[in-house]
Amino acid sequence: MSVVLSTASLPAADRGERWHHAVSRTFIPLDVRLHEDDPTPGRIVSHQLGSLRVAHVQAGPQTVTRNKRLIRDGKEFVILTLQHRGTAIKEQDGRQARIGPGDFSLSDSSRLFRKQVQSRFSFTSFHFPREDLRVRDEDLRALTATAFTGREGGAALVATYFARLAREAAGLDAPAGRQFAATALDLLALLVNERRGRLAPRAPEAAAATLVRVKDHILRNLSDPDLSPPGIAAAHFMSVRYLHKLFQLEGVTVGEWIRTQRLERCRRDLLLSPALGQGVATVARRWGFVSPSHFSRSFRAAYGRTPREWQTHGLSGEARTEPRRGRR
Repeated sequence: MSVVLSTASLPAADRGERWHHAVSRTFIPLDVRLHEDDPTPGRIVSHQLGSLRVAHVQAGPQTVTRNKRLIRDGKEFVILTLQHRGTAIKEQDGRQARIGPGDFSLSDSSRLFRKQVQSRFSFTSFHFPREDLRVRDEDLRALTATAFTGREGGAALVATYFARLAREAAGLDAPAGRQFAATALDLLALLVNERRGRLAPRAPEAAAATLVRVKDHILRNLSDPDLSPPGIAAAHFMSVRYLHKLFQLEGVTVGEWIRTQRLERCRRDLLLSPALGQGVATVARRWGFVSPSHFSRSFRAAYGRTPREWQTHGLSGEARTEPRRGRR
């Protein structure tokens, strides 16, 4: 469910206090100073995906500070900010960086930081507990207040995935949201470790990072009915045997993981398909199911209903929200 906080309906004199409250409620306690006598209305729309909060923010010129007094609250969160409009000047850990449109940056709530924007802006932020990002403290500290360009290399992959996650957040149910959020943080940890030179060959974290890249490839190609372990392995210059070993880390086969992702998207789209005039077969083909009978059997085995029953009755009655694992 979306949470919307806005100052648009308030008199200009009341917007500053309400905006300060909205920012601190969405993120962490912060000091906010607006730079306009007649403040531009601000708006925050947020979604919760497990422990990850996604927030779309737009407002006018301001400075946001996390000072010593506020740090005493003991909250340890990391905030990734993907800038869309305006340029932010961010300061933390002795560094200052300009974050322009298309860039993203990291902040750590356990230490002082400051962000200033001198014009109207918009960004998407991703706010999560520090413990959920499995990287060393010294590595995170070395990369706060750093501008990551979202246009090349590993940073581009991170920016693309987080941006897509933000766009899809409102339509994800709780189990899918938690899973995609976990994948996003794995991808961010990979980037931090890559920048810090910690991706040693054959190290356990290297295998986990490779699995994140493989999953991202699969998710971007789910609609391809020819998606298969040999093709996936070839795209990542690895053997099929090694690909299967990667998924064994999570106790699932490659085929099971692909089928689960396809079924989750079909389950979501089937609720929308009647209004769009689309049948079950159309939805199944969209997500890579060639055989209608195979799709129907797989869907019923996973959710206890046929696709047609789910399309007709949706969330009414007793339907499982998570698919069961089984043999392909």
